[in-house]
Amino acid sequence: MRNYQQFYINGQWVAPSESRTMDVINPATESVCAQISLGGKADVDSAVAAAKNAFTTYAHSSRAERIDLFEAIINEYKNRYNDIAVAISEEMGAPMSLASKAQTGAGLGHIKTALAVLKEFEFEEQTGSSRIFKEPIGVCGLITPWNWPMNQITCKVAPALATGCTMILKPSEIAPLSGYIFAEIMDKAGVPAGVFNLVNGDGPGVGTLLSSHPDVDMMSFTGSTRAGSLVAQNAAPTIKRVTQELGGKSANIILDGEGFAQAVKRGAFSVFNNTGQSCNAPTRMLVPAEKMDEAAEIAAKAAERVVVGDPNDESTTMGPLVSAAQFDKVQTLIEQGIAEGAKLVCGGTGKPNGVDKGYFVKPTVFSHVNNQMTIAREEIFGPVLSIIPYNSDEEAITIANDTPYGLAGYIQGDDMDRVAKIASKIRAGNININGHSGDLNTPFGGFKQSGNGREWGAFGFEDYLEIKAVSGLA
Repeated sequence: MRNYQQFYINGQWVAPSESRTMDVINPATESVCAQISLGGKADVDSAVAAAKNAFTTYAHSSRAERIDLFEAIINEYKNRYNDIAVAISEEMGAPMSLASKAQTGAGLGHIKTALAVLKEFEFEEQTGSSRIFKEPIGVCGLITPWNWPMNQITCKVAPALATGCTMILKPSEIAPLSGYIFAEIMDKAGVPAGVFNLVNGDGPGVGTLLSSHPDVDMMSFTGSTRAGSLVAQNAAPTIKRVTQELGGKSANIILDGEGFAQAVKRGAFSVFNNTGQSCNAPTRMLVPAEKMDEAAEIAAKAAERVVVGDPNDESTTMGPLVSAAQFDKVQTLIEQGIAEGAKLVCGGTGKPNGVDKGYFVKPTVFSHVNNQMTIAREEIFGPVLSIIPYNSDEEAITIANDTPYGLAGYIQGDDMDRVAKIASKIRAGNININGHSGDLNTPFGGFKQSGNGREWGAFGFEDYLEIKAVSGLA
């Protein structure tokens, strides 16, 4: 069992101010795999003070110094690559293939991308008689989720570090293991004391203290819309900048045409990936009404090909949900789908046959769903696909936009003029056409209750920068 009870503050591993431990549960076995400490006010105050003090010098570090730092971090990340993958699989149940290639790989990708952006980024420009400077915003509080732990840590830490900010990271207390290893990487790479700090804890404790702290200049939060609203409320009295990447209920509009069957299959597999625990998952599949039964049959066959089981088994393609609470939530929502009259095509409540331990669920497909049903409104965060009929492109657009969320949208079709017209009317931050998604330079973020601000690439730098205009310089 891992013992991760220290915090990383001001370049040192330190004991928490008071002893409050929490068990970390391996969701595949339901056994305790680690213990962490839950931080409190003294720990947060200490970390913020360290970051504030470090900012006075790190904010004025040179581009060359930051580039050298990034290269050292990349080297150490590569040295710990397998350790990170194992930790992610252990803490949140991802199959090892997914944990290694997608989850851990995304983290390295974000750091490399930030380095490439840093080398070319214009921190200064001339506009008329004024010189415009882009300067680091200050001390940043970073709160990250459990579903893509390293992806979200690095797409916050990397731009903050590149722009000259200092930071306090609070990883999810449900999946804190990879974050702890990341702190070890930062330490070994020689990040100056106080620039990067890690305090473990829960939302009501550490998260609230960070977001309300008068010496924190910015909060970057990824998680549920409900929790994001609380972060913004806590930050409001001190007028912090708040950027948020929140929930989603993304529509996947599939048009009729030669690629229909492949599009349905691809869309279903996208929902089952990461056990449905992705905020941008295309969980509402919109199909022409006359093709409802055909789509349901194709999606069910895709579900049958999903191999649910031990994350360490090479044949496994879908692991467990992250926790008992998440398991119960998904079960309740599946029951609501059945009760409200959606047609259960495959899957359903309970664990897969032969499984008696772990938070495993069945890949589930509902057809004949209408957009007012609970399973079409709420973010389930599980491998549950809802297939909704439409009778015209305009109706499909209306259904797609009839949601409080606006993180992503998906469109599949052969007629690109038709596809482009639909894409222009979808209110979402990312639109993916025919299975194509952006790279790590593509801005990621949402409309409406899916959040504000953008992450990834050069767009991810902007939220960590203040604009200063200096007029009269020669």
